[in-house]
Amino acid sequence: MHTIKNLCLTAVLLQNILVLHTFFQYQIYCDDDDDHPARKSLEIGVGPIISIGGSPPEENYSPPPQKGYCPPSSTPEPIYSYESKRIKIAYPVIQQFKKKITHDPFGITNTWVGPDICNKYKGFFCDTAPDLNQTAIAGIDFNGYNLAGPELTLSGFLDQLPDIAIFHANSNNFTGSVPKSIANLRFLYELDLSNNVFTGEFPKEVYSATNLTFLDLRFNKFSGMLPPQVFRLGLDVLFINNNKFMQKLPDNLGSGQFYYLSLANNNLTGSIPSSIGDLKDTLVEILLLNNQLSGCLPCEIGLLGNLTLFDASSNQLTGPVPASFGCLAQLQLLNLAQNRLFGAIPESLCMLPKLANLSLSYNYFTNVGPLCKNLIWRKVIDVRMNCIIGLPGQRSPADCRAFLSKHKCCLDEKIKIWIPCGAHIHSTAPQQLPSARKIPKSYRALAPQLKP
Repeated sequence: MHTIKNLCLTAVLLQNILVLHTFFQYQIYCDDDDDHPARKSLEIGVGPIISIGGSPPEENYSPPPQKGYCPPSSTPEPIYSYESKRIKIAYPVIQQFKKKITHDPFGITNTWVGPDICNKYKGFFCDTAPDLNQTAIAGIDFNGYNLAGPELTLSGFLDQLPDIAIFHANSNNFTGSVPKSIANLRFLYELDLSNNVFTGEFPKEVYSATNLTFLDLRFNKFSGMLPPQVFRLGLDVLFINNNKFMQKLPDNLGSGQFYYLSLANNNLTGSIPSSIGDLKDTLVEILLLNNQLSGCLPCEIGLLGNLTLFDASSNQLTGPVPASFGCLAQLQLLNLAQNRLFGAIPESLCMLPKLANLSLSYNYFTNVGPLCKNLIWRKVIDVRMNCIIGLPGQRSPADCRAFLSKHKCCLDEKIKIWIPCGAHIHSTAPQQLPSARKIPKSYRALAPQLKP
């Protein structure tokens, strides 16, 4: 009986010793020191193989780990509680994009920590996705942040925020191209990439963004031709000034529904298409200045009943100012300076009720009527460096003769007599000049860091 009892105690003792043996092996073998005192004491006190009445049970025995092996330790990722599933989708996208930013002068990305994107992340704005009834990232405004990085692109960021409606990134250092999958952004209607370092041709990827109404690509390095498809996008606002677009303006310029259109400071050539008259129900401001446009001013400009600003200065336009310009009842600012225009300044132009500034300087106009002359003295009209006899600051007679003896284009009688508004043209000059207003939206687009 005692022998059986002793055998049972021995078995229990053996099992406990094996557990301790395995435990100490894992702990001590993680140390590279062969002379580790704990290892020596273990090998002396327990022995590398323990045998009491035979070999240890094979089924529970685990061989010692190799020297230097340590069981892997895992640090669990923080478990966040997100405001919605859509915010949870956006979180890793933002964190991955954050890693690409190596220059952050205002410390914007320091706020991009934790799950509370809607309330704590600078530059991000949330709203309810209407088709999901969930809180989502609806807007991004990085304007003026000057973020930079060697691989700072839109790919993997903008196209991975499925609920985005507004993306403004003026004055940063984005490069690369517009992601093709932008077509999947079902709510995107404003895209501002102005004053970055984008290059190449016009980003054709925006053709698929069918809900887009505002597109701002000014102050980049885009080049090449201006595709006709641009004017079929249904945009309300298109700012592409200060790039390197070239070749002629597409004939379908008026096929859109633009309210504000800035094509200034490029290398565009050819004439202003007559289709511009098709924008009669929408166009408010248009900038064509500082290109290489030529030919005559189309009479159809006179159809633009909502037009308040027309600037085609610093081009190579020629011929007379069409009589139809007298129908531009809302026109406040007209700049045709530094062209090759000639003939008489239409008196109907000087009757426009809201005209605040008319610049015709550095052309070859020869005649001015009494109404226009009155506005010249009141400094509403600038006619410096023309060929108007009796006015100060004109070109020399030799310069005028040399030009006028060669230029005989744009003699279509329609230019002189076609008045689309008919009897509605104003017959008297305004008695009180319009007061100065704030800088027009399109003119603000000529400054890289100003938001139109």
